[in-house]
Amino acid sequence: QEVKLWDAMKITAFVLATGLLVFTALANSVSWYVQNIWDPPGHFWQTTWLKFYYLFDGKEWTIFLLGAALVPSLAFWCFNGILMVADVTGKPAFITRYRIQLGKNDPVDTKKLRQAIYIALCNQFFISLPMLVPMFYIMKWWGNTFSKELPTFYWFLVELSIFTLIEEILFYYTHRLVHLPLLYKHIHKKHHEWTAPIGVVSVYAHPVEHILSNTLPVMTGPMIMGSHIVSIAAWFSIALITTSISHCGYHLPFLPSPEFHDFHHLKFNQCYGVLGVLDYLHGTDTVFRQTKAFERHRVLLSLTPLSESIPDAPRRAE
Repeated sequence: QEVKLWDAMKITAFVLATGLLVFTALANSVSWYVQNIWDPPGHFWQTTWLKFYYLFDGKEWTIFLLGAALVPSLAFWCFNGILMVADVTGKPAFITRYRIQLGKNDPVDTKKLRQAIYIALCNQFFISLPMLVPMFYIMKWWGNTFSKELPTFYWFLVELSIFTLIEEILFYYTHRLVHLPLLYKHIHKKHHEWTAPIGVVSVYAHPVEHILSNTLPVMTGPMIMGSHIVSIAAWFSIALITTSISHCGYHLPFLPSPEFHDFHHLKFNQCYGVLGVLDYLHGTDTVFRQTKAFERHRVLLSLTPLSESIPDAPRRAE
């Protein structure tokens, strides 16, 4: 077992390193085009950042709190607010018709929902927020976080790729850790109370799990890279929205597929990661790959729900 695990980790390191090099090469080739969006004539984004910076007199702690806490929280709750309306009312139909687990949370149990909201808020206020204090001093030590000059869009793409790879590694292994029987019983079982998850459940977890699996994998990348506060705000917002999509229970058009993680909540012992790379290398997606959910695991580019175009096989009559 140890030899297999070591071999898998070596393969993982090789694949991730190769992926990073390929991504960097591709990013370099397209950076000229996307730079026009990030830094248009007149340096719109740079000017906007400087106005914001001077609005708060360059007070680093205030700027850090706004960028690392307020902006991502607003992104999370605004996105999940829309989803919760659909979960509770069953409307609008253009959202609910894309439900993955048909017949589940239709409508959602409001008592369970209130509990999930309460735990999510507690985790954000009493765990995530205090964890920003040591992060702030680490970022100050780097000396780049509150620079008056924004990073280039090309560099932001490089950072984003590194953040994503770090999150995949840390989340996969900490997630596997809390699935050990002892830790699962006392820690991770809380998150799995929702076999058919909804968006806000993405941060519905035991405090220990929220630290290990939800917060540290996302915070580590910027702390290693010494990233700018604007990059941190963007990354935290992206991470919170994507994990909400993974838990939302709806396979919506033009958004990342949530089938992978939804299957994890359904079966418990499959699909532990974010990207699926480590699951493939460790063989923890073999059952998933044999299901209709795997066939549906792609970005939906039409308005026809994949549950209709790729329906589950009819159950045999007993």
